[in-house]
This record gives sequence, structure tokens and C-alpha cells, in this order.
Amino acid sequence: MINNRSLLIVGGLAAAAWLASNSLYVVDETERAVKLRFGEVIEENIQPGLHVKIPITQTIRKFDTRVLTLDTDASRYLTLEQKAVIVDSYVKWQVVNPTRYYEATAGDELQAVRLIQPRVDESLRNEFGRLNLQQIISEKRDELMTGPTRDLDELMREELGVAILDIRVKRIDLPEDVSSAVYDRMRSEREREAREWRAQGQEEAERIRANADRRRQVLLAQANERSQTLRGEGDAEAAAIFSEAYGKDEEFFSFWRSLEGYRSSFQGDGNMLVLDPSSDFFQYLKSPMPQSDE
Repeated sequence: MINNRSLLIVGGLAAAAWLASNSLYVVDETERAVKLRFGEVIEENIQPGLHVKIPITQTIRKFDTRVLTLDTDASRYLTLEQKAVIVDSYVKWQVVNPTRYYEATAGDELQAVRLIQPRVDESLRNEFGRLNLQQIISEKRDELMTGPTRDLDELMREELGVAILDIRVKRIDLPEDVSSAVYDRMRSEREREAREWRAQGQEEAERIRANADRRRQVLLAQANERSQTLRGEGDAEAAAIFSEAYGKDEEFFSFWRSLEGYRSSFQGDGNMLVLDPSSDFFQYLKSPMPQSDE
């Protein structure tokens, strides 16, 4: 009797444990879930926490809602002028609608990737096809991907229940035949810009040089004018000083000027003067006192 009762208790506890384990489930913080009854969704977007379900008839499918990365293969696209570029990119995506995601992919991440990748390829093909090579090379990559990211995000939310958070270009390469043409064009463009800068520099140098020459001529003219003015003022002041000195002692001044004349006339060897000995030029050589006019 006791053994039967113990078996019933153990059986009851086992049944309760089985019922609890199959009735209770936990959705993690990084997950969202849907509740199914015979494969049909009866509860959508179950939030993180402890929940209850009916065993056997109801099942739970959980989906990772963290941001996932799809690293696409490098693809060859044609630009607006039919030049080929090789683009290596990756996509950041996230499950935002568990029900739509389950209906479109059966909750299979690989299936979701297989559906997202051709859409990304088509979007990039369209984007690069509307741009020329110069725009692709010169524009910032983040700005280049803004349009495709926005359009693809809207489409994927509706079709797969996933959000396309970002499309990033890791590398843009050119085929060898295109690279040579692009580099030649870039070299020609830089050489043209260099010629323009050199021409502008020459023009600016000529302008500066002309201004400097003009300024130099003006300064020289002003300096010459000033020097002539100062020289005239000096000559006038010297003449006034001589005149004043002569007026104070005419005899001494006459004697001094005669000495200056002798010094200038007899300073070289072999100088010869042909003068009348009675000339006034020799008056101070004959006598230290001037001749009187009597």
C-alpha cells in the first residue's frame, strides 16, 4: 500500500515536472518568439520573459533579434558609361517582425540570407548603374549607400520582416583595362589643374612684380626730388654762409680763396700755367698783404 502510494507520488511529481517543462518557456533578451498551433501562428512577437504554452498542441519558435552581418561576395557592376567596377560590400540586418520572418523563411537564417543577398545585389547594381565612374570615385561611400539602404529596408520589412540597417562598401576596384584609362584621365585632369595653377601663379607674380617696379620708381622719384630739394637748400645755405663770412672779413676771405686756388692748381706734378706774372692770381705769392689800388 505504501509502495503504491509512493509510486503515485513520484509519478505525479514526474508528470508535474513534465507538464511544467513543456508548459513554461523563456524568451531571452536577445530573442523574439512566435507561438504556433499545428504550424499556424496564434501569437506574434512574444517579448522576453517567462511564458506559458499548452504542451503538444502548441510550439514556440524563437528568433535572434540581434544585428546580424551578411558579408556579400565581390560583384561586378556597370556604371552609367558602361564601365565595370568590382564592389565588395556587407549588409547589417535585423529581425523586426518575427511572424513575417517565420512565414517567409520558416525561421531559417540561411534561407533569409539567400533571399536578402540577391536583393542587395540588385539594389547596388541599380545604384552604380545611374552613376558615372568619376562620381563613384569622388563621392563618399557612406553617402553613396544612403539611397539603396533606405529603399531596400522598406522592401525587406514588407517581404521578410527584417530591417536593413546599413549597406557598406568595403572596397571598390577597377578592372585592369578600366584602371589604366581612369588613371590616365586622372593624370590629365591633375596636369590641367597644375597648368592652371601655374598660369595663375605667373599672372600673380607679374602683377606683384609690376606693382613693386612701379612702387620702386615712385620711391626713387620721391627720393630724387627730396635729394634735389635738400641739395638746393644746402647750396643756398652754403652760399648764404659764404656771403655772410665774406661780408665780415673780405680780405681774409679773398686770401683763403686764393690759397684754395693755389692748392687746386699746383697739386699735380708737371702742372703748367701760362699767366702774366703781374696777374692778381699771384698777388699773395708776391706779398702776404694784398696790393693796394693806389
